Amino acid sequence: MKIKLLLCLLTLSSLAFTNKPDLFLLKTYDKNIDVIDWVMSEKLDGIRGFWDGKKLISRGGKTLNSPKFWTMNFPNFEIDGELWTKRGDFERISSIVRRKMPDNRWETVSFNIFEVPNQKGGLLQRLEVLQTYLKQHPNKILKIIKQTPIKSKQQLDNFLGKVIDNKGEGIVVRNPRMPYQTGRLSSALKVKKYRDEDCIVIEILSGKGKYKEKMGSVKCKTKKGLVIKIGSGFTDFERTYPPAVGSEITFKYYGLTKNKKYKYPVFLRIRPK
Repeated sequence: MKIKLLLCLLTLSSLAFTNKPDLFLLKTYDKNIDVIDWVMSEKLDGIRGFWDGKKLISRGGKTLNSPKFWTMNFPNFEIDGELWTKRGDFERISSIVRRKMPDNRWETVSFNIFEVPNQKGGLLQRLEVLQTYLKQHPNKILKIIKQTPIKSKQQLDNFLGKVIDNKGEGIVVRNPRMPYQTGRLSSALKVKKYRDEDCIVIEILSGKGKYKEKMGSVKCKTKKGLVIKIGSGFTDFERTYPPAVGSEITFKYYGLTKNKKYKYPVFLRIRPK
């Protein structure tokens, strides 16, 4: 079993690269930001996918080899969204969509759209372009993520609480009046009970006790140049086959200490390239 899983991971290196798509990215919500009359939706914990009108591409620019049936009747214009199955299923989704040879597990994956790039108007008008297309070309795989208008801070908090209670990751709030833009936007924010950040693995540290001969923790460097050690959040498989030195991982934390150190850093996932 371990050999099969390792071979699955090794297929990642054989995926073809294409041009890295120019996407919008989320900033982090601050309670002092007024988001009344914005829209909110659940932040799905899947793999970012970009359809350029001909092929499916990852955030990092890798061509994702989906089966032909899966992209049948996709539009000839760009759509951006999340490849997803269900909450708490990130590792399985990753193993499905990043294989060089696709298998029938793709039948469980949906493409949940939150943006239609390079169309006119605000967010809802851009999404309507895809909605109109789907009325003429019905498709069970493509799903437009519902955008709910925010009428009060209490409504926002209630929605976030409901998502978290159902084991969701968090929510996204966006200013629906903004035209399409790329880069990290102040008009598109992630709202979570915790914060998360990316870092580069610089060293694998050996474990002790039950983790003897396995990884105990990783040392990594954040984009701000801070070096931290992360030892929790890893599965037994990940401790046996740890993230490679040089790879990018995401960790969550619960604020900063008085000395500006991360509180309770916990590994979340390896960032797809």
